[in-house]
Amino acid sequence: MALMDLIEYVDERGTEMTHRIPEQGSGEFKMGSQLIVRESQWAVFFRDGKAYDVFDTGRHTLSTQNVPLLTSAITTPMWGDTPFRSEVFYVSKRVFTDLKWGTVEPILFRDAEFRMIRLRSNGIYSFQISDPKLFVVKIVGTRGIYTNMQIEDFLRGVIVGRLADLLGESLDSVLDLPRYFDELGAGLKARMKDDFAQYGLVIVDFVINAISPPEDVQKRIDERSGMEAVGGMDRYFQYKAAQAIGDLAKNQGVAGDGTSDIGTAATAGLGLGAGAGLGMMIPGMLQQAVAGGARPKIRCPNCGEDVAYGSNFCPNCGTNLAATVTCPECRATLPAASKFCPNCGHDMSIPPGGATGEIGEQPEETPATPRNEGGDEQPEG
Repeated sequence: MALMDLIEYVDERGTEMTHRIPEQGSGEFKMGSQLIVRESQWAVFFRDGKAYDVFDTGRHTLSTQNVPLLTSAITTPMWGDTPFRSEVFYVSKRVFTDLKWGTVEPILFRDAEFRMIRLRSNGIYSFQISDPKLFVVKIVGTRGIYTNMQIEDFLRGVIVGRLADLLGESLDSVLDLPRYFDELGAGLKARMKDDFAQYGLVIVDFVINAISPPEDVQKRIDERSGMEAVGGMDRYFQYKAAQAIGDLAKNQGVAGDGTSDIGTAATAGLGLGAGAGLGMMIPGMLQQAVAGGARPKIRCPNCGEDVAYGSNFCPNCGTNLAATVTCPECRATLPAASKFCPNCGHDMSIPPGGATGEIGEQPEETPATPRNEGGDEQPEG
């Protein structure tokens, strides 16, 4: 039986967090056994089922109760087995990187803009073991090999649970998400510090790649941004109506496959029944346009230019549009260019008092009736 044993282990795959020597059962390390620990490892030494020491980088000489000179005398009645059991757990110091996390089920979120919606999120993180003895005792137990894949599901559940709490406390609307990714990542990393530490772990990096709402909410967000781009909801619907009319104009009549304009319009993206409902949409849009600021117009009596109703002067010729006259019959106030009184029907082209035709009463009005004089002279000729 050798007086010295050499104990070492190299992880060729790089995925093992711990590796126990021996992998099965207990070891029989002799007095003076040499333990080699590399810079990327710790070694946790167990004797009689109890964790004693944590060995760091270097060569270490083990002192156990396995006294080699007495081994044969002690083990004879036990069929070659020593009563003193020892194991060494090699624990990795490396940072386990590029680990992915994501929500298996959507997170229910109360949004200020869209009410109750469901969010999905994903990202990457990295961690490493900070307390090897605690990690072996609480997580690994007596398993011979323990890899990072065996703990990923557990850590992912911790991350998603903390994310749900943080979103509810820090965010009002999904529209604010892009500018808060870094803050949410830092806040989530701080919240998970104690969760990882109780198992001898520390989270090194944490990155949120995306927090996205469902597809139907994304479409609503796209529609909203389209409305803002064209100047509001009213103009957005007017724009969509104009597009629909243009599509119908391009596909007048019956298509080659026998479908009508309505079917063609639906194929173009208007949706089933959009063509039939278009006639009902346009009057409402016109009413909205009028309510939104469209003003009636009047025509200038001098130059014929259309002028906004309520203007005092014509912007083209400068005519005073606010001038008024009084009807000589009913005394109603009329615009200066009125030809008839809308109240009594009086012809405003007839001078005051000239409606009776009695020239003798108004001698100064005689030059205004040259036809009468000409008519009296024609018979004499």
